[in-house]
Amino acid sequence: MHLTLNLNLKSTQHTWRLQIHCPQHSRFPVHRLRRIPPKSQLPKSSSPSRSLPLGLSTRFESFSPLRRCQPEKFPASMELDSDQDCAHGKTEMVQQKKFSILEILKKSNSFLPHVVLASTLLALIYPPSFTWFTTRYYAPALGFLMFAVGVNSSERDFLQAFKRPLPIFAGYVGQYVIKPLLGYFFGLISVVVFGLPTPIGAGIMLVSCVSGAQLSNYATFLTDPKMAPLSIVMTSLSTATAVIVTPLLSLLLIGKRLPVDVKGMISSILQIVITPIVSGLLLNRFFPRLCNAIRPFLPPLSVFVTALCVGAPLALNIESVLSPFGLTVLLLIIAFHLSAFITGYILTGMVFHKEPDVKALQRTLSYETGMQSSLLGLALANRFFQDPLVGVPPAISTVIMSLMGFTLVMVWAKRKH
Repeated sequence: MHLTLNLNLKSTQHTWRLQIHCPQHSRFPVHRLRRIPPKSQLPKSSSPSRSLPLGLSTRFESFSPLRRCQPEKFPASMELDSDQDCAHGKTEMVQQKKFSILEILKKSNSFLPHVVLASTLLALIYPPSFTWFTTRYYAPALGFLMFAVGVNSSERDFLQAFKRPLPIFAGYVGQYVIKPLLGYFFGLISVVVFGLPTPIGAGIMLVSCVSGAQLSNYATFLTDPKMAPLSIVMTSLSTATAVIVTPLLSLLLIGKRLPVDVKGMISSILQIVITPIVSGLLLNRFFPRLCNAIRPFLPPLSVFVTALCVGAPLALNIESVLSPFGLTVLLLIIAFHLSAFITGYILTGMVFHKEPDVKALQRTLSYETGMQSSLLGLALANRFFQDPLVGVPPAISTVIMSLMGFTLVMVWAKRKH
């Protein structure tokens, strides 16, 4: 056996193989290889090279390129664990993707001011993009926004809102006392200072006489969700009493008594406020899984509906907005709404400065004072006034009110975070 090994090592045919596969052994003297114990004292090798002893054969195979390329075999338990880890990783990736999509849907409300501004510009540049959204779609659209509020609320929130009569009364005063006084002031300025026609001043006063806007409820929900039921109660109360208060204010400020359709007001409250909110509350109470499934899709749909409610009035009344008095009326309407927002905010802080949630109350009452149902004012102007100029301020107010309100949503939401 030793002789065969020595001959193999001395042979020129096999020396180059040893130098390639095991160059460090080829430099050793042959007499060292003779010191390897006999084969009987070593365990049998499982390698196919039986002419070499186990020590050299093992070292020879360890340096073989073919040996390096062979994949290592692991126990079955380790392979099973690796499969489970891969499956768990895939599950986490899917869950992460779903979570990111849900987060994007939920954060759609943060894009609302930008979408409102884009819809305004689009209505000015290309009015036919919104003219299809006529007045008959307003009630279902606003009802959908109230449904979104109801789904994200509970009956406890509304019960707590009714336990705060002073803020409700303050919102009513802001809607039917502060705002009409501001409307009368800016109406007089438009006629006396700027020399605009009297119907323009009457239109500004008419805007200040109508009830609160349902968009103020949605704006409050975006800024302070806990205050949304209180805002809804305020708007519902002002809308319910508008059948009496609006004609009296119009008679007092404009000198003309406007007959308001009582049945139409009641039907509007039922369609836009009560029915959608009750439906959302019931769905949230008895079908929570269904609510959880549809809740992520409500913010982007609400943003789309709000953009339609802003762009459509502007597109439908583009001639009035671009009239010779349009720019002056635009500046007056901006000043009117801005003063209403600021007055509601400041007075609320003065009256409720001891309340723990005074900042949230200030924002809520600012929305209630600064935003009103300009669409109702536009409908009254078109129906009960012969001069079409009366409808110019309400048409402009619909757009400015929404833009300013949702700009405040963006500003106040960032300050809270």
